[in-house]
Amino acid sequence: MHLFKKPARWATAAACGLLALAALPASPASAAVAKGGAPAVPARYAQQRLDWQPCQSGALECASMTVPRDWYHPGTGADLTVAVSRHRAADPAARRGVLMMAAGGPGASGLGRPAGLSAYSPKLAAAYDVVGFDQRGVGASTQVVCSDQEAVDALFTSGDLRDRSPRAVDATVDRARNFVRDCERRSGDLLPYITTDQAVHDMDLFRALLGESKVSYYGPSYATFLGAYYATEFPSRVDRVVLDSNIGFTGSWQQFLTGQPMSFQRRFEQDFLPWLAANDATYHRGRTPEEAKASYERLRSALGERPLDLEGTTVTSNHLDAAATSIIYSGDRFPDLAMLLDVLEHPQAAPPAARKALAEKLKHPLGAQFAADFFSVICQDTPWNHDSAYWVRRSAADGAAYPMAGARELTFASVCAAWPRSQAPRVRVTGRGLPPILMLNSRHDPATYYEGALRAHRETAGSRLITVGGGDHGVYQSHNACVDAYVEGFLVDGRMPTEDASCEGRPLPDPTAGR
Repeated sequence: MHLFKKPARWATAAACGLLALAALPASPASAAVAKGGAPAVPARYAQQRLDWQPCQSGALECASMTVPRDWYHPGTGADLTVAVSRHRAADPAARRGVLMMAAGGPGASGLGRPAGLSAYSPKLAAAYDVVGFDQRGVGASTQVVCSDQEAVDALFTSGDLRDRSPRAVDATVDRARNFVRDCERRSGDLLPYITTDQAVHDMDLFRALLGESKVSYYGPSYATFLGAYYATEFPSRVDRVVLDSNIGFTGSWQQFLTGQPMSFQRRFEQDFLPWLAANDATYHRGRTPEEAKASYERLRSALGERPLDLEGTTVTSNHLDAAATSIIYSGDRFPDLAMLLDVLEHPQAAPPAARKALAEKLKHPLGAQFAADFFSVICQDTPWNHDSAYWVRRSAADGAAYPMAGARELTFASVCAAWPRSQAPRVRVTGRGLPPILMLNSRHDPATYYEGALRAHRETAGSRLITVGGGDHGVYQSHNACVDAYVEGFLVDGRMPTEDASCEGRPLPDPTAGR
């Protein structure tokens, strides 16, 4: 998930008779999307041409492509638009093909990401046209719309999500059901088509319109789900695949998301609190992890009893938990969380500019547009238990054991329990028939926890897993030389490790450095 950041799914392509584009010789793309014997997709999709224009302040080229609303019934219902981007290979003589990227979430924008990757890695920028896109439902593509921002804020900040009284639980469930009603009212005829399975067909059309028979792929977080699904549905159309910070893409969304309370609590208690205690001379939150945790809980309790008015933003205990779970995605941001705790406890001691900036960051735990796409995907990609009583019991147990993120489990699950439809996945990722896939995951990743990545690795034939120390989410592009060498050695030179390997994590920040 994203705030909570940052997560998708699976069955065999051949068995499902998945669509591919039939040969249409009038267009270079149409030959690339042909697949013997498959139903023909109307020529208006296969023969369109991408009108590339400068974008992202000139760092990229962008275009739009038209896609069917439903790839299984093309031509039925209004078409959708998918925004795409590219950064051309810096060295045409060394170019080896296209590297496709996708964003996490689900719900994050991927349009600008090729610029960041190309700037980070000159090797990849020289060897590939790096391309990206906003997934259907997101950003500059056709958007899915649910509740307004005020209602989404209420979903995650009203009351105290740790409160298990019948009145509080009923209110949480009611807010979730109202969110789903808003989705049906505003996007009802679009909702069934905002799925990972539909999105991977958009990706394959993009590949075809680029005139490529195969693409390589890099994706972090939820994009690991997209990449695993794409490779499984179109195994002959992938070359080199890197999946970074892996969702458990061989299982269901329910299985994956109900594992997150444990991993967020682990990251908080085993990484952040010991670091905070070790730096007590700087932050004064307690000399042991236990003392640091007690100071966090005292602040949280105070915000629960008396919310803080911070530059016009009402900060509650839920805001604190939401911010903490988001910040601990990266060890580099541990000082930000330490500063947040200090400002919330002593707001008048902080400069007005700092208070204002912090208030803006705390105001909306999850953006309304992000939430609409996020729930559309996770609630209907794979089946969910629709028994509200089950989720009340389950969330009570997880909230007691893992209070940092377990308290919000009822909110997420209640949305999916009320969702009008979910489906058995069309795809089952096994890795059979695919080239080897390189996987990366840190041991204490709070969002895409190691146990899920390890399970996906074991169930994906031919994959190699690079285990990274620490708990950062997204380990490539984090200035870890060991990780960079594995990723770039594979994508550029084709060096796949012969067996699983490991890298040390990056050291946590020293707040006294440079003094």
